[in-house]
Parts: sequence; C-alpha cells; structure tokens
Amino acid sequence: MITNSTSDTSIADNSGLPLLFTPFSLKSVKAKNRIVVAPMCQYHSEDGGPTNWQMMHLGRLATGGAGIVFGEETAVERRGRKTYACAGIYKKEHASAYRHLTDFIRLQGAIPAIQLGHSGRKASCHTAVADWRPLRDDDAKDGMSPWQGLAPSAINQPPRRFLPKEMDHDDIRTVLNAFREATLRSVDAGYEIVEVHGAHGYLIHQFLSPVSNHRNDGYGGDIKGRMRFALEVAETVYDAWPKDKPIFYRISAVDGEGGKWGLEDSITLSRELKVRGMDLIDVSSGGIFGDTEMPPVPRVPGYQVAFAERIKHSADVLTIAVGGITEAEQAENILKEGKADLVALARELLWNADWPAHAADALGVKDPFEVLPEEYAHRLRQREAQKSMAINQGGKETKSAWNKLLDRTEL
Repeated sequence: MITNSTSDTSIADNSGLPLLFTPFSLKSVKAKNRIVVAPMCQYHSEDGGPTNWQMMHLGRLATGGAGIVFGEETAVERRGRKTYACAGIYKKEHASAYRHLTDFIRLQGAIPAIQLGHSGRKASCHTAVADWRPLRDDDAKDGMSPWQGLAPSAINQPPRRFLPKEMDHDDIRTVLNAFREATLRSVDAGYEIVEVHGAHGYLIHQFLSPVSNHRNDGYGGDIKGRMRFALEVAETVYDAWPKDKPIFYRISAVDGEGGKWGLEDSITLSRELKVRGMDLIDVSSGGIFGDTEMPPVPRVPGYQVAFAERIKHSADVLTIAVGGITEAEQAENILKEGKADLVALARELLWNADWPAHAADALGVKDPFEVLPEEYAHRLRQREAQKSMAINQGGKETKSAWNKLLDRTEL
C-alpha cells in the first residue's frame, strides 16, 4: 500500500475569502485558488509538439487567474493520438518545447499541469471541427494516411478504416513503457501536476468497460481483471513521477448511453487508485456507448457534480467537479457543500478567459483584480478609482462637462 504524503487540502479558512479563492496545497504544490482550467484538445500540434496556437491559448487562460492550468490531452505515443493534429510528448524534443509553456504559466502565478492519455481504438480520425470523421485511404494525398489503433478487444467502435488491434501482452508492456517515458518527459518539461486520462472512451476506459473489453485473460472478465490495466498505468506513472508532486486521475464515472460501467464501479476503481498513490480523482463521464438501459447523462448545469460528490465521500478521496459549471455562486456552493475539492471549467473559459476575476468580483473579493497580471490589475484598479472619484465629485455634472467638450471636438 502506498501512503500519500500529508497535504493541506482543507477548505476551512479564516481570511474571509470565498472558498473558491482559498489556496489549495497538495504535497509540495500550492495553487493560489481552487479554479482549474480543464484539459481542452486544440488540434493545432505539429507531430505532437506545441505551436504558437498553444502559447496563445494557454497564455490567455493562464493570465485569466485560475490556480491550475492544464494543457490539452497529450498522447504518450504517436499512434495514441486521435488525429495528426493532436498533442503528444513521445519525443525528447517535446519536453523542451513544452517548457516554454510551463515557464509562462508559472510566471502568471498558476500551476502548469499535463494530462497524459492514449486514444486506443479512437485513433485515426479528423479533428473536432470535422466531427472526428474517420480517416480514409484518400486522405493519404493530404499526408494523413489512416492507421490502426489499439484496443483491449478488436471491436470497430467508433468505426474506423482499420479494425483495432487487440493488444497482446507485448503491446500492453509497450504502452505502459510509453506512459513511463511520457511521465519522465513531463518532469523535464516543467509540469507540476500530471493527470492520467482514464475517461471518455479512450484506451484506459476501453479496458474498464465490459462494453469494449471482451478479453478472457488477466486483463478482462470481472472488474478486477478489467481494472488491471488502469491500475498498472497508475503504478507506472507513480513510479516515474516525483514523490513530492501530485498525480490526478480522470475517470468517466459512468459509460455513455447504453453502457455498463457505472458509478459503483468507479467508486471501487477510485479506492484502488488511491491505494496506488493517486492523489485526486477528476470526475467526468461518458465516452463508451452500448445497448443497455443506462441513460445518457443530461447536460444540465453541474451535470457531473453529484458523481464527484459520491466518489469523494464513498472512496474517501479528493475530487474535481467539472461539467456545466459556469456561475461563480454555483462553483462556490460546490465547495461550501463539500461536494468536491476543486472546480474545473472548460468551454466557459473559452467564452470568458477572465472568468476567475469576474467570479472574484461576483463573490465580493475586496480586490478581484489581484488574480490577474499586475499589468492588467494596475490599470483596472485605476479605472475603478477614477469611476469612484467621478461619482464622489458629482457624476452627472462630470458627465455633462465631458459631453460638452466632445461636442466641441473634431473627431
């Protein structure tokens, strides 16, 4: 049994701050608040490496004020990407390229984090804007020949040009070693948190669900066998990652519509992951579909929070709530009610990258600009002071004087 180091994750605070803006300490890492930028695939990488797009994308999110900033899902090997434009960290050169991103994120007072994953049978398709259409033979003329993915069982779902290869034990060892090497490169790249992507119908989730895992060896059958690969990935990453830094693990609490992997299974998995040194479970859902009576998870506000709450208390593990979190009071209440330890946002931050600062304002933080870079905060504070001065001196008279001046000015 692995014993996690003692960390201060309590949300009790005497500072008067909203819980959302209290620091979060886990092992040697301390985030300035409990807002997480969730991993969001961008499909702008070149042979796995980041481009100017990632610098812009993560730069604007890092300056927005979140405590932890995840890059996108990052493949541990080339064939483990979904598309030719997916991020990867399967070459030595990738580590130094990502270092530019992690250095900048850290300069903004945020914690740089990476999510490591493998697409499995979801490999070999076009990007999100093309609705992940499978690659075909005629895509080779554009330099995008289809390739064969890996899977626990050779089931062509979702449909691809090639039936996925059912992994033998050599394949499993190869992928585990890829996770080990990717973890070591993540250290070199300057990341302070690593997360294993075991959700959304990708390779690890494919091993977990009876819908996608039809094996009859030690990696299939009952839940113990189906969890084996997921737990071996956890052990591999734990062994390669610095012991003073946290490891997160993202799971799908339930399969998608018609699936078989359910919440009780996820509680069992989360307990086993905690034993193997995983510090926090990032609770998502969906990704594998079947023909059972399992309903879809309705996309209502906070649609996965109840999963995070149940896993947190039943497995006695830290959790992240993510999905449909858009309002400051909503995020604050998740923490107040003990439903999760961190909250993560994704698409809401694409709409409003400065959401943390606006949330601080909405929750009554005395200086909501403090989460922003000082270059921004200084000028915004000046504007607030000028507005207050104008009001104190007689707002209507001041506005009237300016209107008269503008009327006399040639614009």
